[in-house]
Amino acid sequence: MADMMQYDVVSPARRLASGQATAVQIPGADGDFTAMANHAPTIATIRPGIVTVQASTGEEKFVVTGGFAEISPDGTSVLAERAMPVAEVTQAVIDDFVAAAKAALANATDENRDDFAKTLGDIALVASELGLTAKLD
Repeated sequence: MADMMQYDVVSPARRLASGQATAVQIPGADGDFTAMANHAPTIATIRPGIVTVQASTGEEKFVVTGGFAEISPDGTSVLAERAMPVAEVTQAVIDDFVAAAKAALANATDENRDDFAKTLGDIALVASELGLTAKLD
């Protein structure tokens, strides 16, 4: 059996999941990566995407809108700005994510405009992967 590690997926609103996992796939701001037991200590920024956990109880997926991942040899914590199980994501939720990203983009400065535009694009990709539509116009 593969080595197990502790994992937690939390948002300011609630703890979504906690338990034992063999791997946690994370949408990193600098590229997707997988955390496993005995991973080197790392703190990474995450972008909007889907966190996939290979848990002892089966695969679990969560939509996140950004945040941080803290990885140690003993476990992984995903500290998301907003997060929810994929099964709870509806068109209304995607519309809310898009509205928040558009508002941030509208208030962006020249220095961070590209970052906010990328966030909006990442949300559109998540929507597409879930069979939903991100109305960007």
